[in-house]
Amino acid sequence: MQTTESLKRRIKSAGDLLSVVKTMKALAAVSIRQYQKAVESLEDYNRAVEMGLQIVLKERMGAMTQGRDTSVKRLGAIIFGSDQGLCGQLNEQISVFALDNIKAAGVKKENCKVLAVGARVADYVEDAGLPVEELMATPSSTAGITPLVQEIIMVIEEWHFRRNVDHFILFYNDYISGANYVPYKIQLLPVNRDWLKDIARKKWDSKSLPIFRMDCNRLFSSLIREYLFVSLYRAFAESLASENASRLASMQNAEKNIEEQMQDLNVQFHRTRQMTITEELLDIVAGFEALS
Repeated sequence: MQTTESLKRRIKSAGDLLSVVKTMKALAAVSIRQYQKAVESLEDYNRAVEMGLQIVLKERMGAMTQGRDTSVKRLGAIIFGSDQGLCGQLNEQISVFALDNIKAAGVKKENCKVLAVGARVADYVEDAGLPVEELMATPSSTAGITPLVQEIIMVIEEWHFRRNVDHFILFYNDYISGANYVPYKIQLLPVNRDWLKDIARKKWDSKSLPIFRMDCNRLFSSLIREYLFVSLYRAFAESLASENASRLASMQNAEKNIEEQMQDLNVQFHRTRQMTITEELLDIVAGFEALS
């Protein structure tokens, strides 16, 4: 049977752990909002890029959108996960989702190159038998996203021009609300032709259509590069928001379990203390009776 002193120590330890869990819970909630604001801030930027594409495509719609969708020969998969733990099944879910889609695409393992963002998701992918070509750490804040986006774009260019990778797909967890998220994928390259056609067919908001003097092909390439930046930045922000959402859910469960454990420990402490007091009173009574 535990003594009152040992129960006091256990209650104190549980209380300290509860404080840590509450702090992590608060940090996760704040981080979710931080990354969601980053996604929201992309909307105007993304709208400007689409408007630029709309102008270019209205001039050269046929040349820019012609061609057939080619089959996937060499695939570049960019999978977003986490470096840290305590985020539930987040890494396992996105890795399984990515591997299932890669398998469905009919690409052989030797023709698939993987860039993993987060050491934990890289472990899941490699355990499934798919080697990770490039590994990047997840940023700790929104300020660290932009440099990593630029690094990924450089990797994409190298894989495309030097290793003949013709398709690139992003796999990341898309944040919904609260502690909810879903695995999501987007074809980064080649750019979806139906999407380009939809942009070209949109009605311009004003009566006068802007003109441009820059070479059409160069302008189109620059806008596509901006589209890549927006897509990658959004993938980072959504993935990080989902990671913190998963961590928030884990901390909520941990908080509930610790509070229940503390309640049980307090009951045990009061019961043990009462038994100790009762035993001491009985010893006093027995001693009094013996003296009498």
